Amino acid sequence: MHVPDGFLDVPTSVTTGVVATLALGLSLRGARGELADRTAPLAGLVAAFIFAAQLISFPIAAGTNAHLLGGVLAAILVGPYTAVLCTSVVLAVQCLVMAYGGVSTAGASMIVMDLAPIVAGYGVFLAARALLPRSPTGIMAAAGLGAFVSAVAGAFAFTGLVAAGGTAGIPLGTVLAAVVGAHLVVGAAEAALTALTVRSLLVIRPDLVRGARDLLPALEIRAPVPERAS
Repeated sequence: MHVPDGFLDVPTSVTTGVVATLALGLSLRGARGELADRTAPLAGLVAAFIFAAQLISFPIAAGTNAHLLGGVLAAILVGPYTAVLCTSVVLAVQCLVMAYGGVSTAGASMIVMDLAPIVAGYGVFLAARALLPRSPTGIMAAAGLGAFVSAVAGAFAFTGLVAAGGTAGIPLGTVLAAVVGAHLVVGAAEAALTALTVRSLLVIRPDLVRGARDLLPALEIRAPVPERAS
């Protein structure tokens, strides 16, 4: 969820800004090993898809809202480092152009909507992928589980930041119940969207699903056999 200006105290806002900046630097380095000439355009498409998906939001309280994230789907398609960059670009555009969240709390928004969801959700995806059958159905299930966990992880990260430096004066128990409750619903929608998208790509273009390349053979594209002249 986007964190509005003034929702967190100054020390928390500064600390989250530093953490977000360090994470961006690490992601820029890590993305060099994930992107290639063929996959770079896919990263742009993923960012555009996330931007569109995040337009669907649900108000919670005190100027905050919950909505789809798309971080785990991005990580499965283009890698976790590139996924952080994609979602960060989306957040920057939303903050500066659409006034979603605050500038002073941009680091907090990145932690809540990018870092915590992607780290937790992609980690669960990798763990589930190792345990489930090495098949499109198993990968789809792992993707859905990771996406669900990502939404809940973002909710707990937000609650943790409120506990550390919240200024709204809302009881922590109320924040926890409202935010986690809303993100259980968001997580279900996130899981369905991610699972269906991954399953569809595994059918038509499995080579575009980075998180499954070591489990499934790449799509074999064969040239059409010319018909013999009668």
